[in-house]
Amino acid sequence: MSEVNFSARAYCKMMLHAAKYPHLAVNGLLLGEKGSEQKVVDAVPLFHQCLHVIPMAEIALIQVEAKAAQQRLQIVGYYAAAENFYDNSLEKAPGGRIADKIAENTNGALFAVIDNRAVSINMCYPAVRVWQHRESRWNKVPRCTVEDAKNTFDAVSGLLQRGAMKELNDFDNYLDNTENDWNNEHLNRDLPQILSMY
Repeated sequence: MSEVNFSARAYCKMMLHAAKYPHLAVNGLLLGEKGSEQKVVDAVPLFHQCLHVIPMAEIALIQVEAKAAQQRLQIVGYYAAAENFYDNSLEKAPGGRIADKIAENTNGALFAVIDNRAVSINMCYPAVRVWQHRESRWNKVPRCTVEDAKNTFDAVSGLLQRGAMKELNDFDNYLDNTENDWNNEHLNRDLPQILSMY
């Protein structure tokens, strides 16, 4: 594969998740349409505390898979941001075993690592590096693009400036209080309007 494209929704959620917990490692799931390996349409923030707790990950995977199926989507990959600002490689990404498990069940699974150094209020290129599982190993994807990149980067900058990352819920937040929506419907609903302002 030569390119992976992230929708504005998926990209915004990943960046907000990393920005909400800059002092912690975070991870989440990438969703795409069935049969499409090249387009990530949504992201589901998973954990900022329990990255290596297998029972919690299994519960999250089951719930996300069921919700995705209702929307005719499937889990196509995994994303992570390391705790250390400079650890932006696949080898240092947290929760790699979850990505390997996804790769066992998904042909051409993706593993996106957020480049912590590029998450800022003045984004000008995608703050993510992507690998794809092929022939029993993770291979670097040469190019990563973001849908409507300039507007999406401007929207992420605006969201970060107004502190919107505090409004994002991950699965850890849901486990703390089941009223916290891990699917972030409010953000899904508001993003098109936010993007249209840029």
